Amino acid sequence: MPPRLSGGPPLTSPTSLASLLTLVVLLAVSAVHCGPRYSSRIVEIQSGAIRGIILELNSRHLEPVEVFRGVPYAAPPVGPLRFRPPQPPIRWPGTRLADTFGPACPQKYPDVTNKTAALQQMPKGRYQYLKKLVPLLANQSEDCLFLNIYVPGSGKYIDYGIHKTLMRVYSTVQDLPPL
Repeated sequence: MPPRLSGGPPLTSPTSLASLLTLVVLLAVSAVHCGPRYSSRIVEIQSGAIRGIILELNSRHLEPVEVFRGVPYAAPPVGPLRFRPPQPPIRWPGTRLADTFGPACPQKYPDVTNKTAALQQMPKGRYQYLKKLVPLLANQSEDCLFLNIYVPGSGKYIDYGIHKTLMRVYSTVQDLPPL
């Protein structure tokens, strides 16, 4: 007896094979579009080359943004560099894919696992904001000296002097509202 999917027609029928092939093609196409779209531009900074991603915004009025995530602006402040002024970042070979956020600096935030108890300690708006932040704070490390740089597609920029090793960063700044 030919194999069946949950009581349906045999998998050897032309209709079933065509449906299965269509499903496989759709899954393959959607998997290709699920990953980040890497920028074609490679930017050379003092510590090496970086390539960002293109972030499509959810509005027809907003153009895509080029994003460089997790760009080190100083050497990791660990070991003998702990509690010392920042040192220049360590140079890396090749092109660094700047597609993931760096770790957050260690911090203690209020417990929001029990909604009832949390709402006794804070307003509802703060609770909702903290619930959104918790996944971003899951990856914490003392090695947390990273920048996330957002460059508008229009080519306009804001010039910031951030650190002596990264004299100019052409980007916009994404600010989180205060807690």
